[in-house]
Amino acid sequence: MASVDLNADLAEGFGVWELGDDAAMLDIVTSANLACGFHAGNPVALARTCRSAAQRGVRIGAQVGYFDLAGFGRRRIEVDPAELTADVIYQIGALQALAHAAGAALCYVKPHGALYNTIAEHREQARAVAEAVCAVDPGLPVLGLAGSVFFEEARRRGLRTVAEAFADRAYRPDGRLLPRSEPGAVLHDPAQIAERVLAMVKTGTVTAADGTAVRVEVESVCVHGDSPGAVGIAAAVRDRLLAGGVDLEAFT
Repeated sequence: MASVDLNADLAEGFGVWELGDDAAMLDIVTSANLACGFHAGNPVALARTCRSAAQRGVRIGAQVGYFDLAGFGRRRIEVDPAELTADVIYQIGALQALAHAAGAALCYVKPHGALYNTIAEHREQARAVAEAVCAVDPGLPVLGLAGSVFFEEARRRGLRTVAEAFADRAYRPDGRLLPRSEPGAVLHDPAQIAERVLAMVKTGTVTAADGTAVRVEVESVCVHGDSPGAVGIAAAVRDRLLAGGVDLEAFT
C-alpha cells in the first residue's frame, strides 16, 4: 500500500484571536506545522498545541517565516541573509524547547507563506534558511517544493528534503503555486479537493489553473488550517486517500 504524510499549518492564532480548529485538525493529520511567533502564534498556544500533538502521536514541525505579524507572513521581505538565518534559528529554537517541554521532539522545518514562495527561486534567502536549519540540527528534514532552489541549497548541506503538494491551492503551469491574489488560487470544495489529492498521489500530476497537466512530487500533502472549512477539507482528503488505498503515515 502506498503512503503519504498529511500536514496542516496550526497554532496560528495570536493572543485572544484564534484561527482554525487545531484540536480537530490534530485528530486528522499526521504532521503539524506550528507557527513560531514571527508571522503568528504565541508561547501559551504553542505549548498547548505541542502537548496535544504529542498526545496524538502527531509529528511537530517548525513553521518558520518572515517577522511579519501584521501581514501574517504573506508579504515578501527583502531581508539581509544573515538576519534571516538568525531569525530562522531563533524560531526553530523556540519551538524545539516547547516541544521538548511537552515530552515530544521537533521533527522537521517548513517555511511559511511568502518565505516559502520566495526561497523557491531566491538563492540568497534559500541559502540563509538552509544554513539556519543546519546550524540548529542538520538531522532535521525540510518540507518544501520539489525542484526549488531551497531544495538545492538544502541538499548541498546534507539536509533531507521532503516534497510537498497542496490540497487546497491552485497551481501554475510551471508547478509553482498560483498567487493568492489571483482568482481561484484557493480551493474550497472538499469532495473536489479530495479527488484532486488522490490523483496527485496516485499519478504524480495535477491540473494547473490553465488546464495543463503538471508533474508534482508528493511525499506530504498540506491542508491549510486557516482556510474556511479546513477541518471538513482535511477529513475529506484523509477519507478519500484511505478509500483509494493510500495509507497516512508521517514522513519522520
